[in-house]
Amino acid sequence: MNNSSPAMRARYIADSVATASPAKLLLMLFDRLILDLTRGQEALEVGNRPEANTHLKHAQDIVTELHVSLNMDAWEGATGLAAIYTFAETELVNANVQGDAPKVAAIRGLMEPLRDTWREAAMAVAAAEG
Repeated sequence: MNNSSPAMRARYIADSVATASPAKLLLMLFDRLILDLTRGQEALEVGNRPEANTHLKHAQDIVTELHVSLNMDAWEGATGLAAIYTFAETELVNANVQGDAPKVAAIRGLMEPLRDTWREAAMAVAAAEG
């Protein structure tokens, strides 16, 4: 029996998501967002618009999820983060429609530091908890 079958991989991912802490889920979303942006940009650079569309639409879905799940009352910086998400959503749609790889790269450049900041915050909380 092949332990790396697609069904087993899907089960592993589903179990990982189901048991992940909110901080871990956030990092998983950001990691996948960066992967989708990278793949979308690469697909645009080689002229593969259908593949780029798939990755960029998934990236749009992730940014939308990050945006709608943002608790605006949790901290004073939430309004600024919401504005970044709105900007990213708009730019991703435009990049996808226009086939603009540099625009995708710019959004990735905006999102990577956010991911890194969330990762540092999650690590600090985990260290403080023990």
